[in-house]
Amino acid sequence: MVPQHGILLAVNLISDHFGPLVAKVCECLLRHGALQLPEIVRRVKLPRGQVKNTLLILIQHNCVQAFSSPKGKPPPVTLYLAIFDNVLHRLRFSKFLAVVRADIPESEDLIEGLLQNGRLTFDQLVERTISKVQDGTTRREEIRLNFNKLVYARYVERCPKPEPFFHPLGDEEQTSARKKVPKTVEEVLSLVKKVIDIATLSDPERFSEIPYSMEDASNANVCPPKAVSGAKRKHGAFEMDEELNSTIPENEVLWRANFEKFIVCLKKKFCADRKKPKLKVGTHTIWESFFEANLTDKDTNSVTSSINGILEKLGQKEGGAAMTLDQITKVLEELQCTTSTDDPEAFTFDLRQMVEACKNEEIESLVKMTYGQEAFTIFRLLAQGRPVETDQIIDTTILDKQIVHSTLYRLWKDDYIDTAEKVGSTPGTGYAQFFVWRAKNTFREKHIDKLYHTALNLRLMVNCMAELLLEGSMDETKVKNRKNVLILMLARHDDSVMLFHGF
Repeated sequence: MVPQHGILLAVNLISDHFGPLVAKVCECLLRHGALQLPEIVRRVKLPRGQVKNTLLILIQHNCVQAFSSPKGKPPPVTLYLAIFDNVLHRLRFSKFLAVVRADIPESEDLIEGLLQNGRLTFDQLVERTISKVQDGTTRREEIRLNFNKLVYARYVERCPKPEPFFHPLGDEEQTSARKKVPKTVEEVLSLVKKVIDIATLSDPERFSEIPYSMEDASNANVCPPKAVSGAKRKHGAFEMDEELNSTIPENEVLWRANFEKFIVCLKKKFCADRKKPKLKVGTHTIWESFFEANLTDKDTNSVTSSINGILEKLGQKEGGAAMTLDQITKVLEELQCTTSTDDPEAFTFDLRQMVEACKNEEIESLVKMTYGQEAFTIFRLLAQGRPVETDQIIDTTILDKQIVHSTLYRLWKDDYIDTAEKVGSTPGTGYAQFFVWRAKNTFREKHIDKLYHTALNLRLMVNCMAELLLEGSMDETKVKNRKNVLILMLARHDDSVMLFHGF
């Protein structure tokens, strides 16, 4: 379930990019879930043709997924489902561009075209790229080469199935057949996740590069893309299915940006940057080299780098070549990197553990800033998960009894903690009543909604500055500076949003 301010933020993004009518349809889907076309028309009270056009726009920009599902008698009906995460990713397009600019700078224009237009064929991308180059020196095969680099690195993927079949009852039967599996092991998937999984193509199809024209290759004197210069295949190279190539012409295949890959890259950058202020002098280059030498992106919850790869990256940095193997190994161990089980010469860093620690730090710092040091101490104790008695809190925190009672009441009133009354026996006095306290499981959801609210307010302030610039009624330089500061604040605040919803 998307929080209230999350919906308002998504609607604001869609309204700014595509107008109020498209935003109205998107809001309807976010609030009511998967709906048929007649249901959407009835709820938004717009003409059927207009609703169809808005759905096409949302599908084109990957904000809605259509799927067919049995509902009563056959044939199956078509339902439309809003993808909240993809709407939210529209906040991060500048960050996605920065990722490609740092990794494959020559392909930046291509990924920019996909981010701006949602889904494009390769021919459309070629036309767009050539039209942007005034001297006309860019050739089709050069664009194809740069595009295939994006496919190799998984920044770009083929679009999912347009209307996959999803049977909710069939999915429930599969779940009931696995009831013996503990709930901690079996991941409970939302409807959105299930539909996306069904619509997603297999990896060999999803990341199949564009076939290379051998006739053009002989004229262009360039290497075929299977040996792209400077492009490492971090994922096993998928050979193109010849039958697939013959049945799907390249000008009919739709491509889009792979948001999943970009979020993984931002996750690694966030963890690397978050650790830097705590590093000792002289260890920054080792930490950077460890992330740069990452062997694979298949595991989104850890970073694994070989010692040879780290040494290679270190050799490219100032002073890195002078470091010995023992020095590097010692620093990596201090940074909580462990030896890989598959390769004893490789080190692994657990991103999931780092993200969880960052979440706890952010919540605890918020409690400290709002309620003071005493509340921070008590909340950290209760956040460990087990219920704690009032007297035990006093003994553990070494705080005054009256302060503990008043602080517990404030945290309880604001829904950060929960309490329960228990009856126990004490020696000589018989039965006694006492209270136990624990942090609520919903405090993170509440914090996420506050993050969405803050992001929405920042966007509204940016829009206000943009309107003032159009009116020209104030000092233009001052308004521009305020707008730039607000945009920077929004970009930094989005890191916190991704920490709690995305990483």
